[in-house]
Amino acid sequence: MSEAIKAGVWRDMGLTDEEYGRIRELLGRDPNYLEIGLFAVMWSEHCGYKNSRPVLKLFPTSGPRVLQGPGENAGVVDIGDGLALVFKIESHNHPSAIEPFQGAATGVGGIVRDIFTMGARPIALLDSLRFGLDDERARYLFGGVVSGIGFYGNCIGVPTVAGEVFFHPSFEGNPLVNAMCVGLIEQEKLALGAASGVGNPVMVVGARTGRDGIHGATFASEELNETSEERRPAVQVGDPFMEKLLIESCLEIIDKGYVVGMQDLGAAGLTSSTSEMASRAGTGIEIDVTKVPLRETAMTPYEIMLSESQERMLVVPKAGCEAVVQEVFERWGLNAVVIGRVTDDGLYRIKEGDRVVAELPARLLTDECPVYYRDEKEPDYYQELKKFDPRSVPEPGDYNEVLLKIMASPNLASKEWVYRQYDHQVGINTVIVPGDGDAAVLRLKEHSPKGIALKTDCNSRYVYLDPYRGGALAVAEATRNLSCTGAEPLAITDCLNFGNPEKPEIFWQFKQAVLGMSEACRALGAPVVSGNVSFYNETRGQAVYPTPTVGAVGLLEDVGRRCSQGFKQEGDLIYLLGPYAHHVGASEYLSLIHGRDAGPVPEIDLKLEKQIQETCRALIREGLLQSAHDLSEGGMAAALAESCISGRIGARIYMEDDELHNRRGDAILFGEGPSRIIISSRPAAASRVMEVCLEKGVPLVCLGMVDGKELKITANHRKYIELGVESIEQAWRGGIDSWLSRS
Repeated sequence: MSEAIKAGVWRDMGLTDEEYGRIRELLGRDPNYLEIGLFAVMWSEHCGYKNSRPVLKLFPTSGPRVLQGPGENAGVVDIGDGLALVFKIESHNHPSAIEPFQGAATGVGGIVRDIFTMGARPIALLDSLRFGLDDERARYLFGGVVSGIGFYGNCIGVPTVAGEVFFHPSFEGNPLVNAMCVGLIEQEKLALGAASGVGNPVMVVGARTGRDGIHGATFASEELNETSEERRPAVQVGDPFMEKLLIESCLEIIDKGYVVGMQDLGAAGLTSSTSEMASRAGTGIEIDVTKVPLRETAMTPYEIMLSESQERMLVVPKAGCEAVVQEVFERWGLNAVVIGRVTDDGLYRIKEGDRVVAELPARLLTDECPVYYRDEKEPDYYQELKKFDPRSVPEPGDYNEVLLKIMASPNLASKEWVYRQYDHQVGINTVIVPGDGDAAVLRLKEHSPKGIALKTDCNSRYVYLDPYRGGALAVAEATRNLSCTGAEPLAITDCLNFGNPEKPEIFWQFKQAVLGMSEACRALGAPVVSGNVSFYNETRGQAVYPTPTVGAVGLLEDVGRRCSQGFKQEGDLIYLLGPYAHHVGASEYLSLIHGRDAGPVPEIDLKLEKQIQETCRALIREGLLQSAHDLSEGGMAAALAESCISGRIGARIYMEDDELHNRRGDAILFGEGPSRIIISSRPAAASRVMEVCLEKGVPLVCLGMVDGKELKITANHRKYIELGVESIEQAWRGGIDSWLSRS
């Protein structure tokens, strides 16, 4: 045994002593230095899911539309006419905390490769972002991340069409940067990531390999601390122009039928792509690292195998197609080199010329990763914060002032500063753009009249205060946003962002959130077809607010019947579809105005939620609605204000209902609760709107009408809000700029 191994080098690579002992037992010998590195990255949480795998089995993953669930590079759902959507969301949190521009940019590049490796053309990008609130570094990270996402997406010509941004002090040291990509494919051209066909060549295509990103997978599987800045070299550097060439060349060889299997060289680089492709096919694989195109000199086999240099793919073409594959890539100005072959012995063999430098059964890296059943414990804060009575805070004296503060807060303010840096119209298929609706809507131009709706969502505060309800509410809100455009939810992808799972309180949060999400997915008919787990999101021992981000995908049979959020014309009637809110617990209002993240999280009736969503879609399909807008952060007052701003028109609201007589004004206006949508319709459609809601058995209350240039809200004979739409819009549009300009 070498002195380096005697010194416990496996610990520096992220393996425990017990895991190293298991490796020795599986091999029947001591591993060499390279083999330890292979196990370290493949048995990391980022690649091996060793802390999360038992819990992830709770998700529903099948359904009538599901063509491919978890286990491949991305999920696939049927949208009819021989077409399918391919989609997935992933995190790039730790790299973005160290180098925000490149961390975010390469996160986009990686998720795009997961889509086109299956033969789908990427057609849309989305993001879900979390940052701190009060320090200069949070603003630096925010600016760098947004710039990185915009730069990469714009350069490759894929529109960034939707997303969400949330600010809270818990994210100050550890931002969350989740990127989602959606692709379109003809079902018969779907490609899978398996190295099948003994004797078939193995090729690496795209960029040359450098030393960037080595041990990036293990870096993503540990907490951030004072030394994390020293890991800056582990952050990859992306080249979006090369990625664009890679997209076109990979899609061409798939379209021409040359490919048996393909996979992105993402986390763990050559190690993960080769071992996973062999494992999926039940084959072996042999590669020679001396044949891998390099951009740096004197790279060792260890560095070559663990490099996470960007814009690279592993391709297994049909035997005899090597030359034509190389010709395609050369035409696009890219490398395409045979580095090995598929074998029938089940072994994972790495050679350096004639010398074997690592050899072991491929399944040991993928199938034998240890699985941990962690202890779980309800956090001490949970019951204490849950018992907080929201009525203990004083009722506002000036509701106009409160609404303006809420609309100007970074969490509700206009995100134009973000999305104006994104080209959301490249491809000219985006028909509901950022800011105009609850979800993005794209037409399938060549396949009219269908369209798709896309959205990411999660209320991190809800999940912190009640992980089970928060998880269910994340799924409900994401699918409700699709329904507000008229789209039927098909499936979801998720990115589960949590702290250190070795802490019982964090693992409890994680499991409870997954249980809540699973219940909502089953009730709403939205199976989980792909996703990612991101643990160890902590800084100096303090975890971020748990954030199980949901990326939802929906289908419109007639994109011409889509619905946006803005009020349209004077005289239109405004309704609340769904119940009133009961309290301000866990709300943005309580947090912003009273400084309390506390109180009971709104309860959700999933049966009612499904009925509300179905009713909204039915009304839109019949052409009865002028607008539809989900009620979420900020409650009813914020939703009404947003619909006024989008429509550049006012509204007069009169709420005189027996159900409201004993409720405070802040609960009525700023209370948050699920299963609620603000809709508007022409007066001529009023009777049919009420008839449909009666048939569906859902609550419907007429609130008032679209009118004038002011938002006026009266409830229980008291005038609460009287503000010009222009003044609300001014506060709303200036919120992010004001936050960024703080000294």
